[in-house]
Amino acid sequence: MRRDELRMVIAAIGVFIWLGGLYGTIHGLIYDVRPEFRYGMVALGAGIVVFVAALNPLAQRKQGSGDES
Repeated sequence: MRRDELRMVIAAIGVFIWLGGLYGTIHGLIYDVRPEFRYGMVALGAGIVVFVAALNPLAQRKQGSGDES
């Protein structure tokens, strides 16, 4: 059970990184700030990668049944 909770926390952090990157990207596009746009895109990609990696169902299968407490 604890491993699932840790994965959810990591996924939530990934979502917040994604949201910050989305903000930076949109702000950089509106006000034509290239570095902010670039770093926003990097944060956007990193947040998506963290979210998907944390909730990857195939990783849970490789570890075993996962239902043990």
